[in-house]
Amino acid sequence: MAEATLAERVRRGELRAASRLMRLVDDRAPAAAEALRALFPHTGKSYVIGVTGSPGAGKSTLTDRLIAQYRKAGKRVGVIAVDPTSPFTGGAILGDRIRMQGHAMDKGVFIRSLATRGNLGGLSRATGDCLLVMDAYGCDVVIVETVGVGQDEIDIAQLAHTTVVVLVPGMGDDIQAIKAGILEVADVFAVNKADLDGADRVVRELKVMLELRHAVRAPPLDHDAHHAMVRAKAEGRPAEPQLPVEWEPAIQKVIAAKDQGVDELVAAIERHRAFLDSSGQRATREQGRALAQFLALLRERLVRAGLERLERERGRLEDVAGKIARREVDPYALVDELARS
Repeated sequence: MAEATLAERVRRGELRAASRLMRLVDDRAPAAAEALRALFPHTGKSYVIGVTGSPGAGKSTLTDRLIAQYRKAGKRVGVIAVDPTSPFTGGAILGDRIRMQGHAMDKGVFIRSLATRGNLGGLSRATGDCLLVMDAYGCDVVIVETVGVGQDEIDIAQLAHTTVVVLVPGMGDDIQAIKAGILEVADVFAVNKADLDGADRVVRELKVMLELRHAVRAPPLDHDAHHAMVRAKAEGRPAEPQLPVEWEPAIQKVIAAKDQGVDELVAAIERHRAFLDSSGQRATREQGRALAQFLALLRERLVRAGLERLERERGRLEDVAGKIARREVDPYALVDELARS
C-alpha cells in the first residue's frame, strides 16, 4: 500500500517521490516493482531523445543546451545521464550533473545520474525503468545521455525515439564510425566543436557514407516486382518500384560551448519526430522499445532465479565456478538443468 501511495505521488509530480522511486529502482529493491506496475498504465507520453557519441565529444554540454531550448518552449524536461562504473571500485563519478548545474533550481528540469554497474550497451540496467518513472512524473521530453558510443554501446537506439550521435573533428575515421554502428544508430548527427579545423570534412564524410548506405540497401527486384514494372510500362503507368519511406539522417553543425546551432539541432529532432508520426513509424519504435524492455526484465528475472536455485542446490556461485574451472562440473549440463526449472 505504501508503494502504491508513492506511485500516486509520482503521478502528482512530486520530485521527492520520483527521486525516491528511482533510487529503489537503481538498487533493485523489491519495493520498486509494485510502484512500477502501478505507474505503467499511465505512461507512454514522453518523447525520448538519446544523445550518444565518443567520450570527449561534448555530449554533456550539448545536453545542457538542449535542456535550455526545450525549457524555452515550455517543455518539462527529464535527463538521465549514464556514467561508467569503475570495474575495480564499483564507484562512478556521476559528473554529468556538475555540467548541468545551471538547471539545478529549475523545477521544470529533473536530472538523474545512473551508473552502468558493469552493464554493456552504454546504458544502466535501470535506465528503462527510470524512463518510465520520468514519463509518469510528467516529463514532456526525456534526454538520455549515454557513456559513449562503441562496438556494443548502441542500446540507446532501442530506447529512444530520436537518437542524436555527437561527433567532433579529429576523433576517428569513417571506417571506425561504420564499425561502431553509427550509421545504423543515428537519426540526427550533431557535428560539435564545428569551429575546429576538419568539421566540414566530417560533414562530407557523413554525407558520403549515407549515400553508400543507400546504395548498399537498394533491394534487388524480385520476379513479381520485375513483371509488375513491365506491366506498368506497357500500360503507361509509373514503373518505379515502391520503396518504404525512409528517414534521411540530418547533419547539423553545432558549437555547444557557445550555444551556436543548437536551435537548428532541435528543429532537426522535431522534424524526425514529425516524420515518425506521419509515417506511422513511431508505433513501430514503441513496439521495439517495449520488446527491449521486456527482454531486459525477463533476462534479469531468469538469471536471478537461476542463481538462487544454483546457490540452494549447488552452493555459492564462486564455488561452482571453481568446480567448472577444475573440470569437475559440466557447465553445459548445469545450464540445461537450471533452464528446465
